[in-house]
Parts: sequence; structure tokens; C-alpha cells
Amino acid sequence: MTLDELARIIAARAKTDPEESWTARLLAQGPEKVAEKFGEEAIEAIVEAVKGDRDRLTEEAADVLFHLLVMLESREIPLNSVMSVLARRQGQSGLAEKAARGNDRGRA
Repeated sequence: MTLDELARIIAARAKTDPEESWTARLLAQGPEKVAEKFGEEAIEAIVEAVKGDRDRLTEEAADVLFHLLVMLESREIPLNSVMSVLARRQGQSGLAEKAARGNDRGRA
């Protein structure tokens, strides 16, 4: 499965009954709750990365990606918008890109 496919599934589930879909139920709680859930999943991934448990980190990374896409959906930001930003940054040093933004926001 690709991230594009997952984003399409999430968009479709967003339109379903919250009693029948975890995604719809989460989205029905609003963008703030979705962001909170994403943060919880990110922290769980960080914990597993620090522990060095590759299998658990892999599971948590999947949760992070899923909940990131749900968070984007909650704010109606298409995945291709994020991918466009990444494409624009490609070929530029992370240090140069960061300096061009003139702030301390990190970049991979």
C-alpha cells in the first residue's frame, strides 16, 4: 500500500458513519482531537526508537503515518500538497533550506 492509497481510504472513510469506522469516529471529534491522537502516536514511536525495539518501532511508525494522514484530512490538506513541499525541497541541502526559512524549524 502506498501513502496515496492510504490517504484515499482515509478520505473515503471520513464520509462514513462514525459508528462503523474508527477514522470517521476520530474525525467527528474534530481536528484538535485528531492532532492530540497524532501526538500520542508520535510519542509512542519516540519511546520505541529510544528503546531500540525495531518491531515495535515499525508498528508505531505505521500508526504515526496513519494518524498524520488523518490529521491532514481533518484540515482538508491533501497529501499531494505535502509531497509538493518535499519535492520543492529536494535537491537543496537541508541546512541551506533551513537557513532560507530563517528560523529554527527542523528538516530531515
